[in-house]
Amino acid sequence: MQVNVIFQPTGYRGKICSGKTILEACQKFGINLESPCGGNGTCGKCKVKLEKILCNKESDFSNSSISPITEKEREILTKEEQLQNFRLACCTKITEDMVIFVPEKSEKGKQRILETSGSKLFHLNPGVKKYYIELKSPTLEDCRDDFTRVKDALLHKYRNLEKHISMDYKVMQTLSSLLRKEKYKITVTLWMDKEIISVEPGFNENIYGVAMDVGTTTIAAALCDLSSGEVITQTSSLNPQIIYGEDILSRISHCSINKNGLEEMHSLIIKEINKLLEELAASINRNVNQIYDMVIVFNTAMHHIALNINPEYLGQSPFTPVISQGLNIKARELDINICKGAYMYSLPIEGGFVGSDNVSVLISQEIHKQDKMLMIIDIGTNGEIDFGNREGVFSTSCATGPALEGAQMKYGMRAVTGAIERVKINSLSLEADFKVIGEDKWNNTAEVGGVKGICGSGIIDAVAEMYKNSIIGKDGTFNKKIVCPRIRRDEEGRMEYVLVWRRHTSIGEDISITQKDVRAVQLAKSALYAGAKMLMKKRNVDSVEGVILAGAFGSYINKENALVIGLFPDCDLNNVVVVGNAAGEGAKIALLSTDKRTEAEEVAKDVQFMECAAEKDFEMEFYNAMNFPHSEDEFPHIKHILDSISK
Repeated sequence: MQVNVIFQPTGYRGKICSGKTILEACQKFGINLESPCGGNGTCGKCKVKLEKILCNKESDFSNSSISPITEKEREILTKEEQLQNFRLACCTKITEDMVIFVPEKSEKGKQRILETSGSKLFHLNPGVKKYYIELKSPTLEDCRDDFTRVKDALLHKYRNLEKHISMDYKVMQTLSSLLRKEKYKITVTLWMDKEIISVEPGFNENIYGVAMDVGTTTIAAALCDLSSGEVITQTSSLNPQIIYGEDILSRISHCSINKNGLEEMHSLIIKEINKLLEELAASINRNVNQIYDMVIVFNTAMHHIALNINPEYLGQSPFTPVISQGLNIKARELDINICKGAYMYSLPIEGGFVGSDNVSVLISQEIHKQDKMLMIIDIGTNGEIDFGNREGVFSTSCATGPALEGAQMKYGMRAVTGAIERVKINSLSLEADFKVIGEDKWNNTAEVGGVKGICGSGIIDAVAEMYKNSIIGKDGTFNKKIVCPRIRRDEEGRMEYVLVWRRHTSIGEDISITQKDVRAVQLAKSALYAGAKMLMKKRNVDSVEGVILAGAFGSYINKENALVIGLFPDCDLNNVVVVGNAAGEGAKIALLSTDKRTEAEEVAKDVQFMECAAEKDFEMEFYNAMNFPHSEDEFPHIKHILDSISK
């Protein structure tokens, strides 16, 4: 049976099968509803308000057949929210025609994404090149087949080419008519100088490629001119698989327990990739068929799902991928809409959840060519760490993203307009100043409105500032001796610090950092720090000579505050650099240089992957890293800051 549903305040209406959840209705109708836990009823971010049943004039749900409130909802929703008919969209089944109100803080925004960093020097040698040739028409004396005629003309004019040249099947289908129509004057596109992937009429020198970084949360894409190496334009979007959960294990689980789970998520990501390709091509008035090459990097889970490979056993110990080597796949086999004969190249995987995105980071930053012991921390939904130099590099991955990116925080959100991204706390008054995404200047609470929540960089700042001002102690617990209106207990009796009073927010609530939020940050940073320490032990060193913070999230971090909370081991802050989306940068380099693709294959084999869960000291290191900045390790480079904190 179909039932009618209306979403407010947008006024969107549609029909859905009775018994479907509100979250499923949102997914069907394209309503952007937060659901970081993938609909498991654990994050509490998908709150909606039941306005009324359409057949009733009243908003009384006591006698309706709507699914009763669940235990999970009772734990997450306050009593006041329950009385006001708030429900979790993932737990509530629609059984009657009804109106549903989606609060502003439950909606997703358009993510702010850093898309590029500084470029590296490398030899321009793309995987596809164009060659113009003029052929002699066949005669009774020279009746070679059309393909042989094209191949012979190429080898005669361009003598450096491989003799064993093949032709894509799709090209063969149209070759004879094209040759005769164009009087045997054509431009041939060769892949790796050995396969003809396109034949075009006359002389055509335009040749484009796309580099793409498909992350768990975001997708960043760049259109490049393969003849000059120029990055022409870039675009980015949220990964639409977020509706099935923000972490990779939620998505693997969805693939495993749902019959069509893998196909659903594969189709979603391919559709989004094609959307970005269309956007890139349209921006320069070109057609997607004029994109002749593509390089994509992913973490291992995204790699398997995008390539339609079963990721089930990747989610089980010993976390084995189906394939690790780099892959050249015809784009059309994945329904990727570029030149019909073109290939998509995926860089190799290192191991476990450390995928081709990390290999891409390495060929971008090249720590394997340095003398200094350098550490790369690629901060995202799934944090990846590399440590070493030319004598060897170790890598590992740590689950850091959901907490630091806001998914586990009471007022956490992704980096969108209205999110607090920077925080300072006055040491005398304990008043908070902050910077909001979408505004250029810092504000105090008397000037700003429209604040929706706090994103990852703001969370790190807030916790660091709370620690520096003794609002919380080394162990993360609140200092109950301080008397300040901003430090209080919430309705559940838990301690919190109020960043913004409700009169200055757009959600009608005070925005605060709670004791639970602080604990979530401690857990996340402890995993990251412990992973870093395990890699240092592997190299038998006790210090880091330099830290490279990579990833869009890493690009907005205040590196001093990150060190104050112990996000990474002590290091001279002058040797801590922020490089932005290094994985995306590496994908561009691999697109423009086949030499770097060869290097990527070698790096992936040489890097020694370490699975944290298999290391006996990991739990101890994790426990020691729970304090700010650490229980045992010294931080001489910020000693002056730590010494100024009241004991």
